[in-house]
Amino acid sequence: QVQLVESGGGLVQAGGSLRLSCAASGRTFSRQAMGWFRQAPGREREFVATISWSSAITYYADSVKGRFTISRDNVKNTVYLQMNSLKPEDTAVYYCATPLGVVPSTRTYDYAYWGQGTQVTVSS
Repeated sequence: QVQLVESGGGLVQAGGSLRLSCAASGRTFSRQAMGWFRQAPGREREFVATISWSSAITYYADSVKGRFTISRDNVKNTVYLQMNSLKPEDTAVYYCATPLGVVPSTRTYDYAYWGQGTQVTVSS
């Protein structure tokens, strides 16, 4: 049983920053790719960023490239999403997830385990 618990969401003004954390348990975290997704009201869940187990490979959605950074600490079994220069359109529930395989993916359906989500609200 894999458990993922996100934290760090909140309310921030446009241009501000937040760092999300996702603590993982129940699996060999250090060998798993991890990803962040988000879902705004009335919209489908969308890919944000993903990272390989070694941190050597990262992918980002075009909408966050240059503003968000994904990282991980395999000793703490935690993955992070540093979000800078936040915009109102970044407002969403943010989820961390891990796929069944070890390859980082941008596709929602490749991910088997999901956290409960953390709300990020960016005011204008």
